[in-house]
Amino acid sequence: MADEDVVRELLAAIPAGCTWLLPVADDDGTVADFRIAATSNQIRDIYGRGTQRLGGRLRELYPSMVGGPLWTLYLEVMRTGAPATMDDFRFEESRPGVVAESRFQVSVQRVLGGLLVWWQRIDEHRRRLESTELLGSLGWAEYDLTTGRSEWSPGMYRIFQRDPADGPLPRTEQAAAVLPEDRGIAEAAWQTLDVGAASDVTVRFRIGDAVKHLRILSNLARDAAGQQVKIYAVVQDVTARVASRTEIERLSDQVRVRELTAIAEHRLARQLQQMIQPVPAGPFELDGMAAMVSYLPAESAVQVGGDWYYAQTLPDGRVALAVGDVAGHGLEAASGMAHLRFALVAWLSVGIRDPGLLLHHLNLLCVQLGITGTAVIGVYDPSTRLLPWARAGHMAPLLGRDGHNIELQRPPGLLLGAETEIDFPVATTQLHPGDLILFYTDGLMERRGDVAQRAAEVRAHLSSVSAEPGMDPLPRIHRLLHAPSPDDDTCTLAVLVDK
Repeated sequence: MADEDVVRELLAAIPAGCTWLLPVADDDGTVADFRIAATSNQIRDIYGRGTQRLGGRLRELYPSMVGGPLWTLYLEVMRTGAPATMDDFRFEESRPGVVAESRFQVSVQRVLGGLLVWWQRIDEHRRRLESTELLGSLGWAEYDLTTGRSEWSPGMYRIFQRDPADGPLPRTEQAAAVLPEDRGIAEAAWQTLDVGAASDVTVRFRIGDAVKHLRILSNLARDAAGQQVKIYAVVQDVTARVASRTEIERLSDQVRVRELTAIAEHRLARQLQQMIQPVPAGPFELDGMAAMVSYLPAESAVQVGGDWYYAQTLPDGRVALAVGDVAGHGLEAASGMAHLRFALVAWLSVGIRDPGLLLHHLNLLCVQLGITGTAVIGVYDPSTRLLPWARAGHMAPLLGRDGHNIELQRPPGLLLGAETEIDFPVATTQLHPGDLILFYTDGLMERRGDVAQRAAEVRAHLSSVSAEPGMDPLPRIHRLLHAPSPDDDTCTLAVLVDK
């Protein structure tokens, strides 16, 4: 009994599946059963039982095992004393709540008149390993450099599309499968291992009709003398990931090129605008009036719009006032703006003062250029304070007078470039000293939210400043309206009639 107590205490603490069985003989001395005299408590059986099995008999605990291959093995080891193993013992169970079939690796030796049984469950371990390999497109391999033998996991056979019955692919064939361009990577991996470091490389293999990208993480084991003994490798098929990354990188490069192109175009268009129509820093004098220009890029500032203005005293003393907007964005819009502004200057320089005729010429130019746009042009006469003006698809100017905003009668006028022969009727407005007139592009009004509310807000600011102009009415209205549109450039030309 002393031996039993010692063995029982030892096995209970062992972190492995281990049981000591003592034979139970019948009347004629034949082994009829086995009693569990000692067992591990840390690794339990399929029913979750550990040392509570002590004293139990196999016929009662595992009745389906009696007469089977493992039972026969126990009897054989008891009879001969020769150790034996069973690499794939299948235990079947019909009770509910218990896995129907479990697989074990069992080692049996005769010890102290009984059997010392070491067992390890392999079905759960294999399932976990196979699932992990399958989900991760993984496999592992071991290469014994002394014997030349290789061992592969099931995942390796899947990766290399090889029948497990054929065994691991010989190393010479593996080397031949590496793409010639990547053989230098494989050599670098060997050099890394040789200096004692782990190697982590991605190499292309031709497998069947396809090329696979295999990531190989490998370590080299040595003996006490420092000689190379084994190579352990984990292999992952990253072909899909590389293909996805390559496509993502290609798309990213395209986006980056487009971004750089857009940025360059944006800068060039903005420089073109500033060269063609520099915006004065503050108010400037015209005959019979003062003016101030504001040009606000859109908040997004992704592309430059085609907004433009013109305000100049002409040689005959009259004052030309205009704002416009070419459809589109970027260099095309900036180029269209330049054409229209320079054309307006040219026709004014040859003596054309009729706003309707000026718009007629601009319309023909837009048709020829294949662009569209809107504009409003006025030619103010300081001697009479009359402002004849015409519009082409553009908003009418706003007028603030003595704290009120006055709606100007809008003459008809189709947008520029829509048709070849269009008339642009002229309206004439009598201005008074102290009047505040606002020419603007649609970015001033077209904001996210209620456009009507924004229009009322702008008119209220105009009325307020015209009611109490103070010392600097133009900078004041400029400050009140200085808010960029989210999506479009905004150009305003505010004009104050001299008293």
